[in-house]
Amino acid sequence: MTTLATAPDTLTRDALTVLQPGFVGTTAPDWLLRRIGEGLSSVGLFGRNIVAPGQLAALTARLRAEREDVLVAIDEEGGDVTRLEVKEGSSFPGNYALGTVDDVELTRAVARELGRRLAECGVDLNWAPSADVNSNADNPVIGVRSFGADPGLVARHTVAYVDGLQSVGVAACTKHFPGHGDTNVDSHHALPRIDVDLDTLHARELAPFRAAIAAGTKAVMSAHILLSALDPDRPATLSPQILTGLLRRELGFQGLIVTDGMEMQAISSTYGIERGSVLAIAAGADAICVGGGLADEDTVLRLRDALVNAVRTGELPEERLADAAARVRALAAWTQAHRARGVSGPGAAQQEGTAPGTEVGLVAARRALEVTAGERAHEPLTTAPYVASFTPVANFAVGDETPWGIAAELERLLPGTTTGSYGAEASVDAVLAAAGDRRVVAVVRDAHRHPWMAGALDALVAARPDTVVVEMGLNESAPRGALHIATHGAARVCGRAAAEVIAGR
Repeated sequence: MTTLATAPDTLTRDALTVLQPGFVGTTAPDWLLRRIGEGLSSVGLFGRNIVAPGQLAALTARLRAEREDVLVAIDEEGGDVTRLEVKEGSSFPGNYALGTVDDVELTRAVARELGRRLAECGVDLNWAPSADVNSNADNPVIGVRSFGADPGLVARHTVAYVDGLQSVGVAACTKHFPGHGDTNVDSHHALPRIDVDLDTLHARELAPFRAAIAAGTKAVMSAHILLSALDPDRPATLSPQILTGLLRRELGFQGLIVTDGMEMQAISSTYGIERGSVLAIAAGADAICVGGGLADEDTVLRLRDALVNAVRTGELPEERLADAAARVRALAAWTQAHRARGVSGPGAAQQEGTAPGTEVGLVAARRALEVTAGERAHEPLTTAPYVASFTPVANFAVGDETPWGIAAELERLLPGTTTGSYGAEASVDAVLAAAGDRRVVAVVRDAHRHPWMAGALDALVAARPDTVVVEMGLNESAPRGALHIATHGAARVCGRAAAEVIAGR
């Protein structure tokens, strides 16, 4: 039994301080406010908590009425992963679109405007950007969330994104350390493994993180992935060699280390969330993210008690827990200072040489388009088409709440546009019957990853050569159709940019 140098209430407060839990509902439940009063220092927000900017601002104000320096975190990448606009689709293209344009000032402006909107709603920690180098085109969870497959490109845009967010007082949390790009397994469902040598890891996976640390990212999020060259036994989130040895000592990062969601199967199905949380803090993590799937008081209490008991039994050094809690409070103090200075006020997103802040997302989406004309001459559509959306199963990070595609935007430009959604049992005959004599606009997403989708698209184009094809995922397949538009992301704003081209606007 370890003899504690501090009172149990201090230990309990430290254990609560390192948790970043979620909750259900659009107002703060009583249990959450009570735990904030007892020491809980962070709250994570998800799409289920947000319906409008005014409501979100009222929610964060209520949290800060309980504790002025509470950290309010969110998973707002823009693009396919949005919580602010979960029901409508994002006003900003994601990383793949920004990397395709490859204008770091544009990326900085997008991140700045996104950060300004977060700050206006009282959110001050963003679990973004993704600094993963998407070297595996079959990656089921990263894909368009990455700036691209080139480490140098990913590094420079990660830096620009961190700069943009933090210039308006929103702390960036660069993820998923040490790099989730070369995986073909989604860590929400199982434990991915990367088996490459150390030289490759340093030259590819670690390059963007090294750049982000040099740029001053306030936080880094760990990945639930096994990198055998670094630690053959434990995933990065639970590995002292990776979090303390590599990230802290070798790369020199002194900010907040946040875990990815502990209820993800890569951790919970092997270690359990209580054991996993203790191992993560012991390995060098400072904050435990939980709440995407488990969002109740019982989860908070279970993790709190697991950490307290681990200290009391000597499994977790008290000094390590105290250090983690101190790093959480240090970041909270940084964000609080920025709020006090009001650096995120109206107009902060306007930068010389860029589009006005509120329109920068649309500007970026338009610039990211890659339009390829087919052999047949294409004229802009002037009558309402039929949109056939070939829809893959959404990954957990993106979710299935957020609409994607171009039908709504085409309907705005070409009233009468209708749409149908088709899955793995897609019948081209059904598409043609639904379309009738209208032009077909086929919308796909990562067609190279889904043989059923590629086959259906080929058959549709063969039957109707005047089909317009819109690829809203990774643009890995050869262009086809009378017109092929690669949007490099499925955000609402990407759909709007593509619709403008189709309608000649």
